[in-house]
Formats: sequence, C-alpha cells, structure tokens
Amino acid sequence: MITEIATLTIDPAKAADFEAAVASAAPFFKSAEGCHGMALEAVIETPGLYNLRVLWETVDHHMVTFRESDNFQQWRALAGPFFLSPPKVVHAETRATYF
Repeated sequence: MITEIATLTIDPAKAADFEAAVASAAPFFKSAEGCHGMALEAVIETPGLYNLRVLWETVDHHMVTFRESDNFQQWRALAGPFFLSPPKVVHAETRATYF
C-alpha cells in the first residue's frame, strides 16, 4: 500500500469552503481504481496548510490511472481554485508499524 501525501496551501480565510470542496470530491477518490482511503489534515501551526493523504494500491494507480481520469479532473475543478501554489506530492510506503 502506498500513501500519497499532498501538501496543499490555501488562503486561511477560505478554509471552510476548501474543506467543503474536498468533502464534495471524496466520492471521486472513493470510486477510483486502486484507492483505499482518503483523509484531509489541517496543519495546526500553519493556518491554510493541509496534508491530503490518499491510500493507493500502487503509485501507478495514483499517477497514471487516477491522474488520467475524469475523477481527477472533477477533484481539481473543486479544490484547485483554492490552491495558492501547486501541491507538493510525495509517495510513501510503510516499512514498519511499531504500535
């Protein structure tokens, strides 16, 4: 399982509308092939900074299957207008869980 971690920067004054847009986009992720979960985290120390965490079976499920789909276009149409800068995206793989 791969975790996509997208760091998103938005105008803090628009946080409620942004969070509502992400919630509206959740079905596009849920129906995506290879997607197993999605969560939005607000960074407490930095208003307007968020981490979007999405669980994918493989990196290709995210970077190819999802990114080339209508679901991705719908996601970006809802959330993209809030981005102050391009998202920073990394993919991580859990090596160990300790507790």
